Amino acid sequence: MSGKFLKVRGVKALGVGIVALGLASGLVAAQESPVINQGNTLTPTQPQLQELPSVADLADRLLPAVVEITIESKGVSAAPRLPTPPGGEENSPFKDFFDDFLKRQGEDNEPRPMTSMGSGFVVDASGLIVTNNHVVEGAETIEVHLQDDTILKAELVGRDPKTDLAVLRVKADKPLPIVSFGDSDKLRIGEWVMAIGNPFGLGGSVSLGIVSARNRDISAGPYDDFIQTDAAINKGNSGGPLFNLRGEVMGINTAIFSPSGGSVGIGFSVPANTARNVIDQLVKFGETRRGWLGVKIQSVTDDIAETMNLPRPRGALIADVTPTGPAEKAGIQSGDVVIEFNGRPVNSMRDLPKIVAETEIGKQVPVKVLRKGQEMTVMAEVGRLEDGEKMASAATPGQSDQAAPAVLTVLGMTVSSMTDELRTQYTIDKDIKGAVITEVAQDGAAAEKRLEPGDVITEAGEQEVMGAADISARIAEAEKAGKNSILLLVAKGGKQGEMRFIAIKLKK
Repeated sequence: MSGKFLKVRGVKALGVGIVALGLASGLVAAQESPVINQGNTLTPTQPQLQELPSVADLADRLLPAVVEITIESKGVSAAPRLPTPPGGEENSPFKDFFDDFLKRQGEDNEPRPMTSMGSGFVVDASGLIVTNNHVVEGAETIEVHLQDDTILKAELVGRDPKTDLAVLRVKADKPLPIVSFGDSDKLRIGEWVMAIGNPFGLGGSVSLGIVSARNRDISAGPYDDFIQTDAAINKGNSGGPLFNLRGEVMGINTAIFSPSGGSVGIGFSVPANTARNVIDQLVKFGETRRGWLGVKIQSVTDDIAETMNLPRPRGALIADVTPTGPAEKAGIQSGDVVIEFNGRPVNSMRDLPKIVAETEIGKQVPVKVLRKGQEMTVMAEVGRLEDGEKMASAATPGQSDQAAPAVLTVLGMTVSSMTDELRTQYTIDKDIKGAVITEVAQDGAAAEKRLEPGDVITEAGEQEVMGAADISARIAEAEKAGKNSILLLVAKGGKQGEMRFIAIKLKK
């Protein structure tokens, strides 16, 4: 969308040159055919030509279902801020001139609407249109331009910032041409795909490329699972469809990887299988209704796997459990590693949020976890994410018990049992218990893991920490067991919402 297309930043620009390939004597040019020796005669073979696929007929069929979207949103004041007149405001000989100028400008200083554009596609002949959330976010008015130059006013049915999807509705005097979603899980790397959209406001444009990669995480949201393509995607293509050569929608074009804002051959699309469920909910409810487990999770790194005696890193490590949430009610604990949810494997941390979100709310599902090296299964009733978010924002921290003061230095850091003074000094949440890190040696094991003063160790060796002495005891137990590292559960900055496991080496 012009001026509003999502772009992944931090790309280093690469200079591109043309390399001339000289053909030395005796080498066969790429355009020439190889030869076959038949007796004493060298006979050229027939060239083996492989034509690129033609998408002309496909484009003719699909273009009518792809629309241009124009929005108007509130703008900024038209009059610019001016510098102070020379000599200062009161003493300047130009003061009267500047006052008069500013007064006249102020009369025309009303915010002016901003216009931007994007793409979308019709999924229901009655007038349902899919696009990106960032295309219509903040829109005061929305217009949809059909291929036959018909312009229709559109209303917002619903939108979902987490997957960057939105649904619009228009009223037409006849059924609209539509396109259908395909199974994006069957999409293969190297498969031809075609993008249609409204790049730079130019109108319906077609570009062809291949699937460059799948399951891309570009840190755009909690459910990142993008299709990567080299089909040209530019500003204004936002919300447009990515088709396979059967004319099925495989994805919704959403973001580009570019230092300049233009296509460099790396674009990203929300997979159809992710979009379909979200779109159905937006149409039915006007909002999303995702499953919720009530946990904070993190990746299982090599160090953490070794500390927990796991044969290899896998699953999602539970860093914290929401009080009264579905996980707590099911008996899931901090330190558990979820390896399967509702019969679907959880190979990495990224898998769990997506699987839970797609699970029916209120359903009782089996959750397979690893706890202290032992596999076990618990039953959990899936809650609703939106309710969980409201619960988290309304939660009020309670009072915590206070351990006896103690200070010790271990693993390149100084830790102290919690006191009221330390809680105030580091602004530690009231519900956090444990030992406070007050100093970190620059060349110690703690510094390697980026531990800092104000962090609070709440568990060590998968056991609760009530004071500094507990950490010393857990370290002694780990060393006695022949372990090379110990697993700590740390509240970064003393914040309940920043819990994470850290495996720290016992000997640096």
